Amino acid sequence: MSDSSPAPLTSDFDKDTPDLRLLVLSNGHGEDVIAVRILKQLQQQPSPPEIFALPLVGQGYAYQGLDIPLIGSVRTMPSGGFVYMDGRQFVRDVQGGLLQLTVSQIKAVRHWVNTQKKSGYRIAILAVGDIVPLIFAWLSGAQYSFVGTAKSEYYVRDEVSLLKRKAKGAWWESFSGSVYHPWERWLMSRQRCKAVFPRDSLTAEILKSLSITAFDLGNPMMDDLEPTISHPRFYNTDVENQELARPLVVTLLPGSRPPEAYANWQQMMIAVSAIMALFSEQEFLRHTTCGTVVFLGAIAPSLHIESIRQILESQGFCPYAEPPIQIPDKSALTFKQKNGFFLLSQNAYNDCLHQGDLAIAMAGTATEQFVGLGKPVITIPGKGPQFTYAFAEAQSRHLGPSIILIEEPTQVAKEVKSLLANPDRLQLIAENGIRRMGKPGAAKRIAEYLMELLWNEY
Repeated sequence: MSDSSPAPLTSDFDKDTPDLRLLVLSNGHGEDVIAVRILKQLQQQPSPPEIFALPLVGQGYAYQGLDIPLIGSVRTMPSGGFVYMDGRQFVRDVQGGLLQLTVSQIKAVRHWVNTQKKSGYRIAILAVGDIVPLIFAWLSGAQYSFVGTAKSEYYVRDEVSLLKRKAKGAWWESFSGSVYHPWERWLMSRQRCKAVFPRDSLTAEILKSLSITAFDLGNPMMDDLEPTISHPRFYNTDVENQELARPLVVTLLPGSRPPEAYANWQQMMIAVSAIMALFSEQEFLRHTTCGTVVFLGAIAPSLHIESIRQILESQGFCPYAEPPIQIPDKSALTFKQKNGFFLLSQNAYNDCLHQGDLAIAMAGTATEQFVGLGKPVITIPGKGPQFTYAFAEAQSRHLGPSIILIEEPTQVAKEVKSLLANPDRLQLIAENGIRRMGKPGAAKRIAEYLMELLWNEY
């Protein structure tokens, strides 16, 4: 995020009467979570607006924690929200009622806008996600702002120039000078669109050069990731050896969507076996300060831990009493195999991110957050519907040198060995991750500026 912030909007407005109402539109679980982070900060502002929401994809469970009322119909489609990644998923969603749902949601937004206006409220819309909520906001007839979570200029360029790509049709992604196409920029440039909050500094810079009212306030995805344990402690059953080198800690991020996550976990176990083999090589151990390896499985609450455990034990890991690393999860499961340990946790996500030296990931948001902490991620393409080769390849462009995309899980050990032998590369990765994902606090910065907009512009 750049150091420049938008100039404050100042006026002598009276905030004593909460006559403002805000409707939030988001299209996906990740987008819901980002919206909720902003809304939490918005609710802490003096005289916040009354907030309503319409999740366009899924049930919008993220909003329940803030007790925000939902307007209109919500429904989970067969694709689970990944309709745009596969034409077959789109067909399934259409058969599942996507078009009818979309029409009813557009009507619900317009009805909400008209009802609030007739009741004398000042209203605004916050669209979070991609072009879909942005279109809904434009169709509403109300004034709106846009938090762009789906696109980044890093998909097509770095700070110097466009990326060289061989893929057919790659030119289409930035044919008009930006990863945001002309019709998307048209929606952002309407007089009723009061502000656009891109996900990184490079994207904000490009949009501003194209006369879009864009503000570089950071990426809310990096908020709320503070660890419980600021300084991890490592244990060893041999007290005399406790001062020896700390272990290498590898965080595993298989995704959160069943049954895909279970298939991803199977792939990751092959990678784990390859790393275990590496740590049994005397030549490798002589050239590294890491004598043992600890794997941290960050398992989403939506997954069945017993299924994950069974797959792990089938690879030769046995239950073990004493965890080698401290994490704030009393229900975490510990396993051991030779000089390797494994912890499975469903309640210590932030700490699994912070304590990992590197990650093996087949996930979307979790991968980006790990990279944003300045750490390398090795990714393995899966069979989808989310983490396909196309998704992984796009993610590797977006996150640059922080992502190591490999073809087969057996190649992980080679990449781990290369990373440990190259501290300069690790430093470059650290700087790159923070630059591309931004610093924490974006949700608060966006909320504060939204309050100024709400009371001055709407």
